[in-house]
Amino acid sequence: MADLKQEQKRDNYIRGIGMIVLSAFCFACMNICVRLAGELPSVQKSFFRNLVAAVFAGGIVWKDGIALRVPKEACPALIMRCLAGTLGILCNFYAIDHLLIADASILNKLSPFFAIVFSFLLLKEKIAPFQAACVAVAFCGCLFIVKPGFQNAALIAALTGVLGGLGAGIAYTMVRRLGILGVRGPVIVFFFSLFSCVAVVPWMLFQYAPMTLRQGAVLLMAGLCAAGGQFSITAAYTYAPAGKISIYDYSQIIFASALGFAFFGEIPDMYSFIGYLLIIAASLLIFLYNRRKL
Repeated sequence: MADLKQEQKRDNYIRGIGMIVLSAFCFACMNICVRLAGELPSVQKSFFRNLVAAVFAGGIVWKDGIALRVPKEACPALIMRCLAGTLGILCNFYAIDHLLIADASILNKLSPFFAIVFSFLLLKEKIAPFQAACVAVAFCGCLFIVKPGFQNAALIAALTGVLGGLGAGIAYTMVRRLGILGVRGPVIVFFFSLFSCVAVVPWMLFQYAPMTLRQGAVLLMAGLCAAGGQFSITAAYTYAPAGKISIYDYSQIIFASALGFAFFGEIPDMYSFIGYLLIIAASLLIFLYNRRKL
């Protein structure tokens, strides 16, 4: 019986890694689409991003006959997930619109660091010194990647990006809490996406900017990518603790760099390649460490 539980725990850990890497790719694609949508308000972009996710999540809930009831003890975590997640998205989209894509991506990728910290503070999940060291190495690698443009970033936009990472980190910690309490992934995504849409409706009513057909199509594609990323990362944090898998969310930097080259001709410099090596090395080390602990 003990061996069966150990094997299930190991399988969930591997699934969590796979889901978080998939979510990183989807969110990298979303960032590219957000930039391709052109000169539109960040709030408007976030509305369409969450609208698509809400429709998809609602469809899954309806198709699978999943009840939208949430246990009373899970309501505070769900509310915090919605509030923090909405803050994270709005700040991230603002950063994408006002900073280099690489800069915006790295600031948002502070979320795994915040997720580990808040998992310790709120969920009482232990952080081993080796895990903390690997997160620090990965963070240093990210700084190498954005070094060329970071010093010229607008202060308000950069601080907004950091705030977005903080919001995302808290949100993902709450996803883990909701998973522990038995709340299904589609239910979490549906409530969060619906809340994020409703929260910006007053702004949309008074500040809506007309869009071209191309901009609308690109924003719908951003919404599809975001939905894929949202479902994947929700599944990831219900499979395994943030402290064990959140490091793999840094793979988004690699995806974003590759897509940035494909769409905008951005060529990473030597410092960026150093950053890639640091991130991959940290991910490999923490993966091997966690395998020994499973």
